Amino acid sequence: MARRSRAREVVLQLLFQWDQNPTKVPRKAIQQFARDRLLGDAEMSTYALSLYDGVAGRKDAIDEALKSAATNWRLTRMTPVDRNVLRLGAFELLFDAAPQPLEVVINEAIELAKRFGSEDSPAFVNGVLDRVGKMRDERKAGAGSGAS
Repeated sequence: MARRSRAREVVLQLLFQWDQNPTKVPRKAIQQFARDRLLGDAEMSTYALSLYDGVAGRKDAIDEALKSAATNWRLTRMTPVDRNVLRLGAFELLFDAAPQPLEVVINEAIELAKRFGSEDSPAFVNGVLDRVGKMRDERKAGAGSGAS
């Protein structure tokens, strides 16, 4: 498994825990979890924590984007795995300072959904993140049009 893929897996685990038990977890415990799971790889621990912090810091905006993209699905009806895979993917697509190409984000999310989700998770995640990607592209096109 590629290093970044493993880091995303750790982020999913952290997001799942936060989603299921939203009490404040000490930062040191979050950092230790990432370090332990990533076998002390400092670069990937930093990467994982930046993704986790990004999702946590933009959760409301991410959830709004997911509500728009996941037609006929409330976030509360999604499985916790799907919801958090989507949050991670949406963050990478919409807010990451060093965004990955749409195909990379979707493929990584599908792999997480295959590994941790239900039989239907990969197709669901693919469809929703594809719509989030289209929303991103529409936003970029609108911003770059110079319309007044």
